[in-house]
Amino acid sequence: MPKRTPTKNAPKSKETKPTSSVSTRSSTAKAAKAEKPVAATKPSRKRQVVVEESSDEEEEEEDFGAVEIDMGSSDEEQDDDMNGSGSEIEEFPELTLSDDEEDPEALKAFEDEEEEDDDEIEGEAIEGDSDTDDYLGGDSLDEADLEEEEGLPYVGPKMANGKMPKHRLPDIEADYDSDSSTEETENTIGNVPLEWYKDLPHIGYDIDGKKILKPATADELEKFLATMEDPDSWKTVRSDREGRDIVLNDEEMDIIQRLQGGNIPDADYNPYEPTVEWFTSKTEVMPLSARPEPKRRFVPSKWEAKKVMKIVRAIREGRIVPRKPKDEKPRFYNLWGDDDKDREEHVMHVAAPKMKLPEHDESYNPPAEYLPDEEEIKQWNEMEDEERPKNYLPKKYASLRQVPAYDRFIQERFQRCLDLYLAPRVRKNRLNIDPESLVPKLPSPKDLQPFPTHQSISYEGHTARIRCLSVHPAGLYAVSGADDKTVRLWEVSTGRCLFLWNFDAVIHSIAWNTNADMWLFAVSIGEGEVLLIAPPKLCSPEQMMTVDVFVKGGFANVNDEEKSKAVSWTRPTDDEEEKYGYKVRLVHTQAVKQVTWHRKGDYFATVAPDAKNFAVLIHQTTKHSTQTPFKRLKGLIQKVAFHPIKPIFFVATQIYVRVYDLMRQELVKTLQPSVKWISSIDIHPAGDNVIIGSYDKKVCWFDMDLSSRPYKSLRFHAKAVRQVMYHKRYPLFASASDDGTIQIFYGMVYNDLLQNPLIVPVKILRGHTEKDGLGVLNIEFHPTQPWIFSSGADGSLRLWT
Repeated sequence: MPKRTPTKNAPKSKETKPTSSVSTRSSTAKAAKAEKPVAATKPSRKRQVVVEESSDEEEEEEDFGAVEIDMGSSDEEQDDDMNGSGSEIEEFPELTLSDDEEDPEALKAFEDEEEEDDDEIEGEAIEGDSDTDDYLGGDSLDEADLEEEEGLPYVGPKMANGKMPKHRLPDIEADYDSDSSTEETENTIGNVPLEWYKDLPHIGYDIDGKKILKPATADELEKFLATMEDPDSWKTVRSDREGRDIVLNDEEMDIIQRLQGGNIPDADYNPYEPTVEWFTSKTEVMPLSARPEPKRRFVPSKWEAKKVMKIVRAIREGRIVPRKPKDEKPRFYNLWGDDDKDREEHVMHVAAPKMKLPEHDESYNPPAEYLPDEEEIKQWNEMEDEERPKNYLPKKYASLRQVPAYDRFIQERFQRCLDLYLAPRVRKNRLNIDPESLVPKLPSPKDLQPFPTHQSISYEGHTARIRCLSVHPAGLYAVSGADDKTVRLWEVSTGRCLFLWNFDAVIHSIAWNTNADMWLFAVSIGEGEVLLIAPPKLCSPEQMMTVDVFVKGGFANVNDEEKSKAVSWTRPTDDEEEKYGYKVRLVHTQAVKQVTWHRKGDYFATVAPDAKNFAVLIHQTTKHSTQTPFKRLKGLIQKVAFHPIKPIFFVATQIYVRVYDLMRQELVKTLQPSVKWISSIDIHPAGDNVIIGSYDKKVCWFDMDLSSRPYKSLRFHAKAVRQVMYHKRYPLFASASDDGTIQIFYGMVYNDLLQNPLIVPVKILRGHTEKDGLGVLNIEFHPTQPWIFSSGADGSLRLWT
């Protein structure tokens, strides 16, 4: 047993008791507890240490830093040591308590012993040092026994006043590492919301069951005045749990400052302490025993060889697959989530779409607003299965047990399987592109002027729809033909009608000669009649003489054998020539829908779509000769046009535009605009670009050097496009439609072949009204100015400047 070192202030004459008596008292107290329970508990007694005369060596070891414990000592050895020390030991009287009654002599002896212990405790408290009272680890009494004894109820006599002796336990000092649950709070209502006690005057109960009243709360003005007078108001916080203000001390303020600075709250904590290796990182290799290895470990085992060969044969035969991964089934399955592992499918595999989640009306107890009434149920039953918005009716059940099985479960599952099997799924990569970046950066229309913007003159006179118009190459006169069977000659600048021709049939087409020196225009009337007219009294005699030589010289060259079967050239009467200016009359087999002149003014072409092989004819004015360039035509001819520079001829059928070389007499190219019905065509003055209008609302721009497909397809009209036209000098082109509008475009063609044409819509001209489903029927630009003429189904001819 370890020996206690006596303190210097301990009284020498005091009789000491052996520590073995403590265990006797402990057992006696346990017996008394079992015999007779007492309400008050007995506080723990401080042990009397054994005071022994120590040697000089023991006096040097007064520091209790190292207490040696002899684990092998016994009570007998302790008794021998104590007897050898020469101290007087008083034997403790033996106490025996039976189950039936208490021994009065033993009880009296126990009371005397208690009184002596109290006297010793008081004397030591006055004289001795506090170190002698403390219990030392490693004493003869086990620490477990001490803890057990401290929890026992007090068994013994009462004090003189009849109350139990009060024993005050030492206060617990709350360190940083201690549990905050030991902190006392006046709020004893527990972990409940404080709003529950909002209307009550107390915030809990104390240990005696009395109410703990709330602290008095001041109004805002009193709080402000108290703040101005209190020097500690800046470090005062309100505790909602206790209902009072708490002033923070310096340590708490230091912790708050550290937390605000992002530091560790504990000031004494060093995060950079040196590493202490409690276990070595070096692995020591040593045998468990030094015995030599047996011989059988070095001789190959025949049994192992047979076993290995058996496995090898099984691997060769395929009965055993080495390193085969085990198919581990998951312990749990996620019903509502995706597949736990990614399926190694094809690259283009698309997972099946998820089924729609159930809604409120599919509940077994849906809200009342989801339940249908009798009328809705009747309507639902009368509807066809395909017309029903949902294939079920919401129903209400008292409990989940009463819900029957779904009668259409198999059919719906089968239908979903069919949908997944038959419906192909394709993955489409969605591009995140800014829509603004797709819009081309176009210049402002103000920078692209001049172009026509408003109506300047309206030429009044026609009473029916004006199908055709043409402008003199000098730009001073314009001529128009209408369904009222009249042709009118207009002065462009004043809008005055200078001459009027009346005919017996509808006017189909009209065109001025492209040579400015020739005072002549061609007009198509009725069923195949084409007249070459020089308006009388409006030109000089020199001009009229030039026209007569140009037109009438061909009558002497025409042989009877060479007369074309398709067209007959006849001379009008002198009265018609003098009065109306008729020069030559051409008679076709079918109605001529278009007349167009070559750039030199000698040749002109006519189009009669119903004339089959004679649908396209080219006439020479000076020789009165007619050519049939095509013996066999494919498709219904709509329009024709001469190239402005080269000997190239454009023929537009319903869906194609064929480009022919007149010199080599061969097909050069076929343009495919991808429209349903071509309505009009025009050639750029430079000759490398073509625009085509169609009855399906499209305007197609072709770059002849680029492709046979459209460079741009413009769709700005709401109805069929009737006419398209290029300007001869300005980078402008226009399109007219049955919706009553004229679209003006800026179309710049650059000399650089690597730079694409710039096409910008700049203006929409509105003024014509729709009549019988028709709008603007024809347009033509002024030859020198950025003006445009338009004629419509409303019988108006307008000039836009």
